[in-house]
Amino acid sequence: MKKFLSAMLLLLVFTLVGCSSDKNTIQFWTPLTGEDGAYMDELVDKYNETDPEFKVEHVVTSDMYTKMYTVLNSGNGIPDLSIIHADRVPSFVKQDLLEPMTKVMEAQPEIKAENFLEEAWNAGNVEGTQYTVPLDIHSNAMYFNKDLMKKYGVENWLDDNVVTFDEMLSLQGKLEEGDYVLNDALISWVILAQIQNLGGSIEEGGKPAVNTPEMKQAIEAVKQLSDAGLMTPYGEDGYLMFQSGNVLFSTDGTWSSTGHAQVEGLNFGVTNIYAFEPSTFHNRASSHLFSMLTNEERTDEKEQGIADFLEFIRQNSIKWAEAGQIVASKEVVESPEYDEYMQSFFTSTPEEEESLYIYTYEHYPYIQEALDTYVADMIHGEIDVDTGLAEMQKFVEDKVSEGSLDIENAETEEATEE
Repeated sequence: MKKFLSAMLLLLVFTLVGCSSDKNTIQFWTPLTGEDGAYMDELVDKYNETDPEFKVEHVVTSDMYTKMYTVLNSGNGIPDLSIIHADRVPSFVKQDLLEPMTKVMEAQPEIKAENFLEEAWNAGNVEGTQYTVPLDIHSNAMYFNKDLMKKYGVENWLDDNVVTFDEMLSLQGKLEEGDYVLNDALISWVILAQIQNLGGSIEEGGKPAVNTPEMKQAIEAVKQLSDAGLMTPYGEDGYLMFQSGNVLFSTDGTWSSTGHAQVEGLNFGVTNIYAFEPSTFHNRASSHLFSMLTNEERTDEKEQGIADFLEFIRQNSIKWAEAGQIVASKEVVESPEYDEYMQSFFTSTPEEEESLYIYTYEHYPYIQEALDTYVADMIHGEIDVDTGLAEMQKFVEDKVSEGSLDIENAETEEATEE
């Protein structure tokens, strides 16, 4: 079996090496396996039509982080450019796996902090060094059914753009059979937003902190909605139930606007994730970041080519808005054309932009995995909250004790983010 696995590993390495043999091509890896991959293909094609010295080859793979681990260990087939998620940056930098964007920024002076959304730019900055250039922010969002809100006389809930727990609880016992106030889509992201609303954290002194008073309060608050019969039943597809017109609020992602828009007759809008009070609200977010894995064979000329491509993206990424993403380029975000996209709501005011919170804690992927594993069971009463919190804390601590987070671990966001 070991010989078989070794042979397969070598075959994978040789395959990847073969893909990047053209010295005049920028091989560009992304985990964009959904419809967003097609939008990126279009952007790459438009760039290549400008006849650059270094054309870009877009390679989409569902197990990108595992492949990165393979090629970095072998030293062969390392891509020239890649997209990674924001929460990967700290561990990549700690392991010396990323090259700074210093030369790229020197080659294209408009690639600088003031030309990008602050939260997205800062996600790639470690101790004053910029390791990434942002493509977007993709965030948790709450879609609302306009017709149902009118039916139940709660349109005023959106006057301040924040729906509260108390407002939702006021509908207990008042819904027609088959109707629900909210679903449990991306429920772990909703919990992370509440942690910020409560002033909590997921780390203490650099160590992961999951079993905290704020985490308990957040989970119990959402559980109260479930216990009141306001949340779609456990195991049911609440996302589809929203699209069917039976749910007031769906807490999925900014990219989901494209899917909802395809549903005939669904009269919907978007607002912030629900909160305890209107004055304090957050939306858990992440970012797709352009990065360069450490590679001694990458030439200065190719870095110039990468800089040219990233500057093209900065100016022309309105196409990326079609994927439902919050574009990171301020030039695009501030254009009148961008206002046509639903996710422009999240950059419409300074307060909305500040609500986008990107977690960059080194061990965040473990915490996300723990939440995805336990939170739904706690909210729906399948497991006691205190028991679940203790098990989550142990889950994360066990992961950390196994060793530093490295790129061979599966990226949980690949399964949930577009």
